[in-house]
Amino acid sequence: MKLKKVAVVTGYKPHELMIFHHDHPAIKYIKKAIEQELRQLLEEGLEWVLISGQLGVELWAAQVVFELKREYDLKLAILTPFLNQDERWNEANKQLYAEITVKADFVEALSKRPYRSPQQFRNKDQFFLHKSDCAVIIYDDERGGHPKYFFQHAKAFQEQNEYDIRIIDFYTLQIIVEEEQIDYN
Repeated sequence: MKLKKVAVVTGYKPHELMIFHHDHPAIKYIKKAIEQELRQLLEEGLEWVLISGQLGVELWAAQVVFELKREYDLKLAILTPFLNQDERWNEANKQLYAEITVKADFVEALSKRPYRSPQQFRNKDQFFLHKSDCAVIIYDDERGGHPKYFFQHAKAFQEQNEYDIRIIDFYTLQIIVEEEQIDYN
């Protein structure tokens, strides 16, 4: 079995999950699901988590990495698809992004230009697949949405390469919610 030293984490943007505030209760469960996958990958040799710094799952994953750094030698790389990806975000989102990029171990834009076309996202996906050993994707076939594109690219890549794709779907998230509620009671 190949060591899994670099993992891409991606998934839904907040609005795709009907999450409109940074303190929404669902975020806790999403972070718990990410933490469970990352802990398992840490047992398999994980050293780096790679994200593109998008709002939602990716920034929540960054926060999970920062928590795990207290116990593990784990690093976070943020490789944005283009320069200034946060320029159209509201102030609260820009502030969260700034707090995360300051703590990241590596931050770089893959394209040295501002947004030009969707090709920059496809280029980012291909770069991520070639630089990682596995992907953790919060995605549900029934829901579609933004992570569908990375999932499709990852599946095609997996057909030609040894590549591990770990899906966290809504059923998995529901189980985590139920377990947390049992633990709470």
